[in-house]
Amino acid sequence: MTTLAYLIPVALFLGALGLSGFLWALRSGQYEDLDGAAERILTDSDDGAENATRSK
Repeated sequence: MTTLAYLIPVALFLGALGLSGFLWALRSGQYEDLDGAAERILTDSDDGAENATRSK
């Protein structure tokens, strides 16, 4: 029973920590451009160094 007295506050603290991290991410704009990252991987960049290593 004493173990529960330690585990319940630890679980509540970790839950509050996760919730505060999520709310911080929302306020700082981490979820503003969800489609941009998904489309960015599909486009070919015109980086000269990358194309030089491909041609060899």
